[in-house]
Amino acid sequence: DTLWDLAIAEVEKRENPDDDGKRVEISEKSILFMGNKNGGKTTIILRCLEREEIPKPTLALEYTFGRRARRHNTPKDIAHFWELGGGTSLLELIRIPITSNNIRAFAVVLVLDLSKPNELWTTMEKLLQVTRNHVNKILTKLEKTNPEVATEIKQRMQNNLQRDHPDYELVDPFPIPLVIIGSKYDIFHEFDSEMRKIISKTLRFVSHYYGASLVFTGKSEALLLKARVLINHLAFGYDKSKSVSVDHNKPLFIPAGLDSLSQIGPPPTSDSDIGRMRANTPLELWKKVFEKMFPPKSFCDLQDTKDPAQDLQYAEYEVDVMRAQKNQELEQYKRNASKSWKEMDFDPD
Repeated sequence: DTLWDLAIAEVEKRENPDDDGKRVEISEKSILFMGNKNGGKTTIILRCLEREEIPKPTLALEYTFGRRARRHNTPKDIAHFWELGGGTSLLELIRIPITSNNIRAFAVVLVLDLSKPNELWTTMEKLLQVTRNHVNKILTKLEKTNPEVATEIKQRMQNNLQRDHPDYELVDPFPIPLVIIGSKYDIFHEFDSEMRKIISKTLRFVSHYYGASLVFTGKSEALLLKARVLINHLAFGYDKSKSVSVDHNKPLFIPAGLDSLSQIGPPPTSDSDIGRMRANTPLELWKKVFEKMFPPKSFCDLQDTKDPAQDLQYAEYEVDVMRAQKNQELEQYKRNASKSWKEMDFDPD
C-alpha cells in the first residue's frame, strides 16, 4: 500500500468504527419513482430527502441520492433515487436503473395522480407491466447464474402476506417491493363521495393484489410524512408503520399485507354487470369495472409530445446553434433528395 492508501484507511477507521472497532457495512438501496406526468414525484423525493428546493419538471430519467446514519458515529447508509419523467412516454428507460447487480435491494414507487382518474388505470398498467417484464427477465437470468439470490427475492415478496392469510393463493405479488402513492389528495378530496369510494376501493384492490403498500398524500405536511414513512422503510430500512386507514372519506394508508379482499369487497357495480363482463382474472374484472366508470384516455394522449429541445430551461447556446445548423442541413438534404427522386427516369418494364 502507498502512504496515501494507509492514510485513507486510518481516517475511515477513525470515522466509522462500531463498538468493536471494526468497520460497519454500509447499506445501499435503490428506488425508482414513476407515475403520471406532473403527478408530484419530484416533490415527494425532495420531502423525503428534506431538501427545501423548488421542484423542476423531470426531462427523462434523473438521479439523486440520500444518506442516513443508523446511529451516532456510524457510516451513513445510501439510497439511490431514480425518477422517470414523461408519464408513460419513456417506458424503455426503466431498464437503465434496474439491473442484476442491484435487483436484490431495489424497490419501486408508483405515483398516481388522484385528480386524473381517466388516466389512472392506463398509467398504472403500462408502467407496472413494463417494469415487471424487465424484472422477470433479470430473475430468469439469475436463476441460471445465481439461483440463491433469485430464490431469496421471490421468497421475500411472498412473505409480505402470511401463509395463513385467506388471500394467500388469490394474489399475485409484484416481484420487487412496491409502494403505490395516490397524489394530489387535496383535489381528490373535493370529488363526489361515490367517485372517491370507487377510486379508493380500486386502488386498495390493486395494491393488495400486487402485495404493495398504499398511501394517499397531498400538500399537507402530515400527509407527506405518511408517504415518507413508507419510502424511508424501503430506502433505509426504518421500521414500517403498523397503522392502517381504510376509510375512503379519509386519506388511505395501508402497509403491504394488512388489507384483505373481504374488507375491500366486490367491484363497485351490480351483480348483473359483473355477470356480463368477460374477465380471466380478478384484476381484469376490476379493470373493466373501473374503466366503465372512468373511460381511459388513449395511450397516444398520454404520450409526452412536447419537444424538450424547445424548452427554455434546457437552453445551451452552443448546442442550440449546432442543432439549428444540422436541422438546416437536413432540410437541404431532403429537398435535394426529393428533386433527384423526381428526376429519375424509371423504365416501365
